[in-house]
Amino acid sequence: MVRENYEKIMEEIEKACLRAGRKPEEVKLLAATKTRTPDEIREAYRAGVRLFGENRVQEAREKIPQLKDLEGAQWHMIGHLQTNKVKYAVELFNCIETLDRKELVDELLKRMERKGIERMDLLVEVKLSPEESKHGCLPEKVEELLSYTLQFPNLNVLGFMTVPPYLENPEEVRPYFRELRQIRDKMEDIFGRRFLELSMGMSHDFPVAVEEGATIVRIGTALFGPRNY
Repeated sequence: MVRENYEKIMEEIEKACLRAGRKPEEVKLLAATKTRTPDEIREAYRAGVRLFGENRVQEAREKIPQLKDLEGAQWHMIGHLQTNKVKYAVELFNCIETLDRKELVDELLKRMERKGIERMDLLVEVKLSPEESKHGCLPEKVEELLSYTLQFPNLNVLGFMTVPPYLENPEEVRPYFRELRQIRDKMEDIFGRRFLELSMGMSHDFPVAVEEGATIVRIGTALFGPRNY
């Protein structure tokens, strides 16, 4: 089942790339593994997935050590990261996609130094949704946060991520994806450097996200089926 779903998703990504004049290899599928068992994750790995994302550090602490044998697997933190969980996150994850405040930068640097971790990949999470439940740096604060973070050579900012509101019609989500791309383009101009990654789009709207420039799509339900609560 997971393999079939994976192949369908990859086909959809390819079609969206063709519509947008992009190369399919520019887009990575990240399996959102919140509530998923190690067996389900192994099934996704066998299907071809190499990028996995966890929303909660506690859940990641339980699962990731059981999956150390998955050669080439990369783990991203895709949920809000509390400062008191950074000490675990720096050892568990290859990339933190939810950098949203200077306090988190400071804590990452402190914990990386203590653990002897020389480099951490990051995405700046931008809050484009008005919903209270959504996290992220406000668009008008992105430049300030980037300016602060880029001082530190061991923090490698790859790009940006966002979690737009859930809207039934994916076309209504398109403006949020477009805005994130525009923020990225503006930051490239300001800082004179490339930010190659745009992590945006989930199970019901990822083709639209790909059309708007997504390089990472975070897929849970469309890959694994309904979530195990």
